[in-house]
Amino acid sequence: MIDPAAKLSVSRQAIVLGISRGSVYYKPRPASDADLKLMHRIDKLHMEFPFAGSRMLQGLLVQEGFKVGRLHVATLMKRMGIEALYRKPNTSKPAPGHKIYPYLLRKLPITRPNQVWAMDITYIPMARGFIYLAAVLDWFTRRVLAWRVSITLEADFCVEAVEEALARYGLPEIFNTDQGSQFTSTDFIKMLAARKIKISMDGKGAWRDNVFVERLWRTIKYEDVYLRAYASVSEARSGIGQYLTFYNSRRPHSSLDGRTPDQAYFHQPAPEAVAA
Repeated sequence: MIDPAAKLSVSRQAIVLGISRGSVYYKPRPASDADLKLMHRIDKLHMEFPFAGSRMLQGLLVQEGFKVGRLHVATLMKRMGIEALYRKPNTSKPAPGHKIYPYLLRKLPITRPNQVWAMDITYIPMARGFIYLAAVLDWFTRRVLAWRVSITLEADFCVEAVEEALARYGLPEIFNTDQGSQFTSTDFIKMLAARKIKISMDGKGAWRDNVFVERLWRTIKYEDVYLRAYASVSEARSGIGQYLTFYNSRRPHSSLDGRTPDQAYFHQPAPEAVAA
């Protein structure tokens, strides 16, 4: 897919293809078939029981006939980038020495588009292997403003997604993330700070802080990813892109009075129902 001999630079080819530049040079160590099967099941259990940590997930897996220890479950969860939403002390993994910002959304009325944006990363299983999906979400309207997929958990694909959102939709007042190393990295913080965007990070123990993004992940997985079993990264990127277009432009939300995220974000009324 990437041709080093082409006239376009490798970096430019990555941008055109919509993949992170860091992924181009990364040579992943493939997971075993047994681990892939475990990871896919862990992902579904995490969607169903988001409060479950490695101990509970290991117990659930054993009940289903898997022979796996708790430490192996914890290792796979780390590789997948997931953790129990009921956070215990020291479960967030900021980059060493990087600043952690306070959570700014507690008791804050969120009443308009571009007041608060949020971002998170999720594990996406495929028929063979997996990727990571990062998305920028407008908190008030639930609209996905930009997204990227990557085969690594480096910060660059998150930075690229935010840069796209900023270029297309302007500046939010507040940008909220968890305390993961991608979001405490120097490049990510500098990007927001240079534009004087207020930075908010989920507090430890406050599992509801980024709940709207968690709901987005559940929706994407149950309405698209689990049904498709994408065969390749390019197929997953195309399919997820098509689904997110549907999600933004056609999928009504009860929390938006039946409007779509596009209608809410662009201040458009919902179409009137036609009597039968």
